[in-house]
Amino acid sequence: MRAVSLPLPLVEASLKPFYRLALNARLPFRVQRALLDMAAPTQWLPDGAVVRKTTLAGRPAERITVGATERPNAVLYLHGGAFTIGSLATHRSLAAHLARESGSVVYTLDYRLAPEHPYPAGLEDAVTAFIELATDHGYTAERVAVAGDSAGGGLALATTRRLIDTYELSPAAMALISPWADPGSRVVPFDRDLVVNTAWAFASAAAYLGTGDPSDPGYAPLHGRLDGLPATVVHVGTSEVLYPQIVDLVTKLEASGNRLHFVEYPRLWHVAHLQASLLREAADAVADLGSFLRSAFPS
Repeated sequence: MRAVSLPLPLVEASLKPFYRLALNARLPFRVQRALLDMAAPTQWLPDGAVVRKTTLAGRPAERITVGATERPNAVLYLHGGAFTIGSLATHRSLAAHLARESGSVVYTLDYRLAPEHPYPAGLEDAVTAFIELATDHGYTAERVAVAGDSAGGGLALATTRRLIDTYELSPAAMALISPWADPGSRVVPFDRDLVVNTAWAFASAAAYLGTGDPSDPGYAPLHGRLDGLPATVVHVGTSEVLYPQIVDLVTKLEASGNRLHFVEYPRLWHVAHLQASLLREAADAVADLGSFLRSAFPS
């Protein structure tokens, strides 16, 4: 279905009550998951999108293409949701738009979620999925990028660090949308933005951490080494609860000598890219990610 372009204030106003309902620390995580999955069909797929069920790391996954089904490059996409919610369904539209804009195959991964599976379960799933793509699916590591939003963005960074340090595998690039790179931090400028409220975020972070160490760089990659990473694009809305943390991350990435493309969005909310099928500004943001990834893949 073709994207429509709705007025930004209309989309913003319609999302606010939904996120206040769904991202509620008083609701069981299974209820939050169900609410987000129920809303997922409101985000459409671009024309020509093909979604195929598959598995990676022994977990459900989807292989998404737009146009040619055989592509030389791939993106492993890790969905957001504070490590406790989110699914293949909630991020299918965003992944399909990214597939179109990057000219690559996008694989989305249903990694294990907390509290049923606390850290490091999700990280282990993501690392194993990348290795599987780079060995068993016709790609090499230099032709697979890692991307993610919010918690998935932090997970993408932690995954890349472990791949480089433990397996000597460097992804082609990273695409990080509002990456939550320090879930244990409670230093925030305010309690709520359009999407995220801190009561829900803190409860989710604690569920993900379990009995772990909040300074463990696998859990909070902001506390780990940031040198030697592949080319990276970071997007963030300036009105987000996570904005100061993400600026801190970007500053450290730059100081570590990484190739970085950083874009701030004064008018967009946390991971507005999810609304790419409804909002021109969100579609433009996904196009920027796709353009960066195209330039990072080997020619």
